[in-house]
Amino acid sequence: MNLTEKVGTHRGLDQTSRVMNSSDGVQFLTFLMGETEYGVDILRVQEIRGWENTTPIPNAPHHVKGVINLRGTIVPIIDLREKFSFDSLEYGPLTVVIVLRVINEKKGERIMGIVVDAVSDVYQIKSDEIKSAPDLGADMTTEFIVGLVDVKESMVILLDIDELLGMDNVPELTDTMNTIQNTH
Repeated sequence: MNLTEKVGTHRGLDQTSRVMNSSDGVQFLTFLMGETEYGVDILRVQEIRGWENTTPIPNAPHHVKGVINLRGTIVPIIDLREKFSFDSLEYGPLTVVIVLRVINEKKGERIMGIVVDAVSDVYQIKSDEIKSAPDLGADMTTEFIVGLVDVKESMVILLDIDELLGMDNVPELTDTMNTIQNTH
């Protein structure tokens, strides 16, 4: 699916269409996982925190590290390395949690955190600079990739955080999070 088709098939709230319809460009916060740089729409970033221990959730997928209480809001923490099936790393002083606002058309807005190796930079990216994600075949999904962009002689993968972390994509977590939210 090319970028134009992708924009046409996404919800109106999604950041892919915002990026593609913006003539001035959109700012992305970028972060590292290994040697690869990824970006998320900066308007979805609530805050950046250092790693802290989480409260584990029983029967959660391996990439869900648990939850934290962030000023009264229960926030699930997802290890993006593990979600992407990368080798896990021991958390250290540079390990950060990016707290994001995730929007789901059916379930509304949720605050979630992603564990990444390090925060990198903020880039202003225009829609004509973004290249479509390559078609990797039926076994590899790229629906959560907005596109790819060359920045300072390296490739940055731009992520659609709604697709990547939408509660429909973490079904094992939905009921548990609803139960936890209702008790607080």
